[in-house]
Amino acid sequence: MSLANLVNLLPLAVIALCSLVVMLVAAFTRRLTLSFAISLIGLIVALVSVFVVWPLQPYSVSGLLSFDSFVLFGFLLIIGATIFVAVSAWAYLKRHSDEGGDFYFLLLLSALGACILAAASAFATFFLGLELMSVSLYALIGWRRDRAIGTEAAIKYLILAGVSSAFLLLGMAMIYADTGSMDLGRLSSISLSTGLVAPVGMGLLLVGVGFKLAVVPFHLWTPDVYDGAPAPVTGYIATVSKGAMIVVLVRAFAPALVGSGGVNSVASASQQPISPAFPWVFAVIAGLSMFVGNILALRENNVKRILAYSSIAHLGYILVAFLAGGTNALRAVSFYLVTYFVTTLGAFAVIAELSTESRDADLVEDFQGLAARRPWMAAALTAMLLSLAGLPLTAGFVGKFIIITAGAGAELWALAVILAVNGTISIFYYLKIISAMFRGFAEGGTVGASTPLIRVPFIAACAVAILVVAVVALGVYPSPLLSFLGTFTSNGF
Repeated sequence: MSLANLVNLLPLAVIALCSLVVMLVAAFTRRLTLSFAISLIGLIVALVSVFVVWPLQPYSVSGLLSFDSFVLFGFLLIIGATIFVAVSAWAYLKRHSDEGGDFYFLLLLSALGACILAAASAFATFFLGLELMSVSLYALIGWRRDRAIGTEAAIKYLILAGVSSAFLLLGMAMIYADTGSMDLGRLSSISLSTGLVAPVGMGLLLVGVGFKLAVVPFHLWTPDVYDGAPAPVTGYIATVSKGAMIVVLVRAFAPALVGSGGVNSVASASQQPISPAFPWVFAVIAGLSMFVGNILALRENNVKRILAYSSIAHLGYILVAFLAGGTNALRAVSFYLVTYFVTTLGAFAVIAELSTESRDADLVEDFQGLAARRPWMAAALTAMLLSLAGLPLTAGFVGKFIIITAGAGAELWALAVILAVNGTISIFYYLKIISAMFRGFAEGGTVGASTPLIRVPFIAACAVAILVVAVVALGVYPSPLLSFLGTFTSNGF
């Protein structure tokens, strides 16, 4: 490998090197704070390195990894989200023990896998990144070995990931057998006219992607995994693991579905859609994900499970823009990913900071009276929930507006109406949590009233404050971010 390729791989190399250092530190001393400090410095350096290599794109490394502006944008999301999760996890884990530095080794490995997945241009790197991310998550989900629900969640995630990998591998094998290529860019040139082997393989591949995204009808056990995992890990699963798959989905599958060009170097505008049936399949999945996610969330009294169903619905929203195609759609997907990351990370960061040594603050009753005891924390969670609901002056409102605009521009009227209706439905279960925070303490409440106030570390409080400012700023003045996204969305899908 040439020196130029090594420079191009700088963000990945920094994360990989940092993970090795943390592994050695954790092997000799399990001090949590030391591992956290090294991880935080490494992630910040990796974030800066993305801007260092930005002028070099687009470029490819050995035909296995492709780096363009959309991929580097995905790197910014993944690494930035991992930084906030690392901060939230340090404050969360510190309450239980000063040991457990290997938590950050697993977190860095998972982030490395997510970045490899986002940049993959071949089946080999696609699967390598996916498994590196997933295997690390098995251990992170079951990190709290004193909680049976965490072990159960880890086992369920293992089964789901195994089923997903089986579909993915079989689909890849069938596509390779028919086309003789392992290039993800070839997906957009598959046609029914060449036979059924490759299209069936494409279908199996999309089923595996559906399991990873946890969209309907592949969402089984997703709420159980969210509920059982530690709060910071749940935030990581809801954002980074989903975001990395969305990036590769847009780069690899959007040209095959809408036939309107590719994202930078992945596909060309001359390639035709695989079959008229596939957009309809995605449209049905998007509609079902929105309705099922929001309706089931109405029945829940567990905040982490509510946010799990909410994430299913939000991925349905993203699929609306994905189906629309074109420049506006790509910008809508990118902007909504940012707003979804910020609001979801903020919500789970608040849950993590309110959790005690014995259990997470995951019941609606746990938040009763929070506005009186922790007004700034209640305000932060309120801002996140209002943004997830898509109310004006929040980032979520602008994100939903842009998605509806993209859907209407592509004449996806039914999906645009479904999105608007489901946005209204979601307000009810978000307001259920908000109203609890401004009511009196629950009788015998386990977190809200009967437990002592937990001192939130300054760095964790700063992280939550930054996310709140981002939610409000993007809702009031989204132009700078939209201008930045416009620099790499001019080519459309």
